[in-house]
Amino acid sequence: MFYGLASGAIDTAELRFEHELQGIQELNERAIRGELEVTAVSIHAYAYLTDRYVLLPHGASMGEGYGPRLVSREPLDRDAIRSCAIAVPGELTSAYLALKLWEPAARTVVMPFDVILEAVRDGDVDVGLIIHEGQLTYADAGLVLLEDLGRWWKEETGLPLPLGGNVIRRDLGAQLISRVSGYLRRSIAFSLDHREQGMDYAMGFARGLERQTADDFVGMYVNSRTLDYGSDGREAVRLFLERGVAEGLVPGPVEVEFAD
Repeated sequence: MFYGLASGAIDTAELRFEHELQGIQELNERAIRGELEVTAVSIHAYAYLTDRYVLLPHGASMGEGYGPRLVSREPLDRDAIRSCAIAVPGELTSAYLALKLWEPAARTVVMPFDVILEAVRDGDVDVGLIIHEGQLTYADAGLVLLEDLGRWWKEETGLPLPLGGNVIRRDLGAQLISRVSGYLRRSIAFSLDHREQGMDYAMGFARGLERQTADDFVGMYVNSRTLDYGSDGREAVRLFLERGVAEGLVPGPVEVEFAD
């Protein structure tokens, strides 16, 4: 998404962007503290940020019938899953909210997202909720799929599963918000139009992934939907958080606002 900015291909005039790479749970927590002017966050976390941040109309990561995956070393039925401790990548992540909507009785333990797959493989936990590229590589670790929460959500609602979005701090003011939004959208468009170069840049953060696997993963979550949520994507955000409020998982009501 940010290759256009990072490469200097997008002229931002006097504005300078400092890029910081962190896991989504850390970004969620920093946004709650108001530390970042612009950041990626979990859609779940946005429910706690509406007083300080507004969603940008681009930058979405949405699961089009796929999403975070529950995996284990052996097949387990729903009753068995309820009795297991499930490793999750943070209680503010959209993966966590989707899990609790799927199974409110799920018992969870928080781990960094990039150690969950290995924790399941090594027997430290029985079940893991996998985000990021582990959604494509879990079978290589000898693990089996119990549930794809993006597939479940699609069957449940007919909508994509909203996972991540970009937010911008309200105190920047309408004029600056509009400028920054334009730069970010141009960066996404540039990256999609120059995919090979964008992938060359992204491979620097790929944690040893094969390029084809990384490219497949990027295609899942950085695409035309990233340029614009679409009306169904915006409805998915509202419904996802409404369901969370209705189940007592999210304090509400949540007013979803986009910086149009």
